[in-house]
Amino acid sequence: MTQSPPAVFDVSDMTWPPPPYHSPVAPVTGPDGVRRFDGVTYATTPGYRPRLLDVQVPAGDGPFPAVVWTHGGGWLDGDRRYPPPTVPAALLHGAVLAAGLALVSVDYRHSLEAPFPAQLHDVKAAIRYVRAFADDLGIDPDRIGVWGESAGGHLAALAGLVGPGTPDGAALEGTAGVGTGETGVRAVVDWYGCSDLEALAAHPMPPMPSGVDFPDPYASLLGGTEAERPALARAASPVTYAGGPHLPPFLLVHGTRDGLVPYSQSEALAAALRSGGGEVTLRPVDGADHIFLGSPDIAEIVAESVAFLAGHLDAGV
Repeated sequence: MTQSPPAVFDVSDMTWPPPPYHSPVAPVTGPDGVRRFDGVTYATTPGYRPRLLDVQVPAGDGPFPAVVWTHGGGWLDGDRRYPPPTVPAALLHGAVLAAGLALVSVDYRHSLEAPFPAQLHDVKAAIRYVRAFADDLGIDPDRIGVWGESAGGHLAALAGLVGPGTPDGAALEGTAGVGTGETGVRAVVDWYGCSDLEALAAHPMPPMPSGVDFPDPYASLLGGTEAERPALARAASPVTYAGGPHLPPFLLVHGTRDGLVPYSQSEALAAALRSGGGEVTLRPVDGADHIFLGSPDIAEIVAESVAFLAGHLDAGV
């Protein structure tokens, strides 16, 4: 059996330092006509894992408005591919695509890899990347929204509110990935995210099962307690920026019996946004705990969230 000669490596193909991002890979088109760009490297930083995103684009002619999805997990855990266990991925992804929206699912650095604002830097970098490669991805760069749950809801809220003109705007935007560019969005859906880390300092964490060693998520995010880092706690709190100048429409969805992130967190953000002149809808999920545990209407919650985004992103136009 004749073997092919080994490929010759051309040292001229090397770049050093490694590039800060990679161009989109070729999409795979499924039987449903949906184009999928999987595992795209949108940002690299020496010493950290590459940050990846997946893009799903509806069948048909674009460009399509896009939703950037940010996962939860207490900033310590989580994966772009998996919504919370109460929300099947097929339901979430299918509802977004059926509404004529592209879905961009984003990984970001966990807090024990790098404390805040690294997580926000990554979400902002993902938005810059989508805009920079909008033509390749089939996305309309002027119609982008963000949606997240729990820690991802917190980051989605910050991504919508922070920008040029907000306190420490440049430092919070970061320069990861595509180093410069517009990161504003047209709508935000925040499922049970934190809004005021100073207020949360007084809220006890639920007890962990025996033998489970789980770091404190807030101290891990800040690199210290709220008392030790009060300025950073304020900088990491969406309520800090609810007076403007960036106030996209918000949909806040939160279980009224949430034992991990109290419902009062979304009440506080809604009140701050209204006080700042923003448009906000607060949707309580009666009797539901965190990740909507106990709610029989998960499909309805998803449908309402998708409809909100589709309306504000002019899907189908």
